[in-house]
Amino acid sequence: MNGLALSLVLAAAVVHAFWNFSAKRVGDGGAPFVFLYYTVGAVVFAPAAAVFLVLSPQRPEWTWLLAALGTALLHVAYGIVLQRGYAVGDLSVVYPLARGTGPLLSVLAAVLFLGEDPGAAGLAGALLVIAGVLVVSSGGPAADGASPARRRAGVFYGVLTGVVIAGYTLWDAHSVTGLGVPPLVYFGVGTLVQSLLLAPHALRNRTRVARLWRGHRREALTIGLLSPVAYLLVLFALRMAPVSLVAPARELSIVLGGLAAWRVLGEAHAVRRLAGSAVVLAGIAAIAMA
Repeated sequence: MNGLALSLVLAAAVVHAFWNFSAKRVGDGGAPFVFLYYTVGAVVFAPAAAVFLVLSPQRPEWTWLLAALGTALLHVAYGIVLQRGYAVGDLSVVYPLARGTGPLLSVLAAVLFLGEDPGAAGLAGALLVIAGVLVVSSGGPAADGASPARRRAGVFYGVLTGVVIAGYTLWDAHSVTGLGVPPLVYFGVGTLVQSLLLAPHALRNRTRVARLWRGHRREALTIGLLSPVAYLLVLFALRMAPVSLVAPARELSIVLGGLAAWRVLGEAHAVRRLAGSAVVLAGIAAIAMA
């Protein structure tokens, strides 16, 4: 993977870990909270996409809208499932499982169905990343007295989130490379469609949406701004490197999320988490040499 692509992916990982920490703080927000931060993203990035379309010499195609609709549906599912996971499970369980399952499935699909060849170093790096994720996410329940049922729920929603991540990663890679959709246009239109898809539910729950905005405006603004930035960086990286390398390299965020869960939220198993993080970093180093 070239240096610029890797730099974009690692920067995205830092931003991603930060906004997920904010989302965990509003774990019981559900779809209304997802609507709030998607709407923030739409307000900022949809106009930017419109300006790009006006100024760009590239003519838009109808397939761009279809691509944006596909990513919007997948991202709405992602936001709702992830928020549910944070409501019923620990950050140190949900986050690494979601981030690890996604690239595992993405790499397998990219190699088996897209014909990508990440090379020996790339595959070794991907396997190291996945092994590190398993180390981070294994072990007993958190020190805060979480029940086994809570841990099982966290594992379930973490894996389910990872499946959705794999889906949108492959769809987005096809959209920005195969269909040639400009990343800013793709994400700007996608955020607008995401907000519109959730608007009927938000209108039926106006009181709760208003209460969440009053109580968690900072988190909604943080996620609404940083989540698109993190993923835009990934979309640009996908134009420079294959998805079988980009997807695993994003997992530096697991290291940061694990440290935040330990140091800020007081979740347990610090030694195991740091050991798994070191394995993840070794995998990223191998990917960088691919």
